[in-house]
Amino acid sequence: MQKKISKLPFKGTAEQEAELKAFIAENKDDKSKLMAVMQQAQEIYGYLPMEVQQMIADGMDVPLEKVYGVATFYAQFSLSPKGKYNVSVCLGTACYVKGAGELMDKLSEVLGIGADECTEDGKFSLTACRCIGACGLAPVLTVNDDVYGRLVVDDIPGIIAKYQD
Repeated sequence: MQKKISKLPFKGTAEQEAELKAFIAENKDDKSKLMAVMQQAQEIYGYLPMEVQQMIADGMDVPLEKVYGVATFYAQFSLSPKGKYNVSVCLGTACYVKGAGELMDKLSEVLGIGADECTEDGKFSLTACRCIGACGLAPVLTVNDDVYGRLVVDDIPGIIAKYQD
């Protein structure tokens, strides 16, 4: 599954940039630290927008293509921001067979976003994941650390309403 690049404008702060540049400066002479720098950047920003990837490439003196390649290869990296509430639908075999695809479609409709996207207000993001180990509750979704199981499409609006503060 190809990662989506965020369509939302980048909203980094001067403090975030200073923190990242300081970390890059500590590690720039060791190209093997690229992944550590990327992990720290994601910790600072919550994701790796193209602007941050460019900062890393420039600071580490590596091609932007290399940074992007690492970001898209490893599942730990996200190219889209996460919302205050990250809704994740399990698409593992047990969940998928029991209707997780329909849950994903309904969530996309209710939230107005697709997989790996974030609502414009930053409140919700939607992701798909593989097995979360709750096959007996299939189909399952999580909202941050809250787990919902044995779901049907009609459950979705009520679940999302709980997080509309």
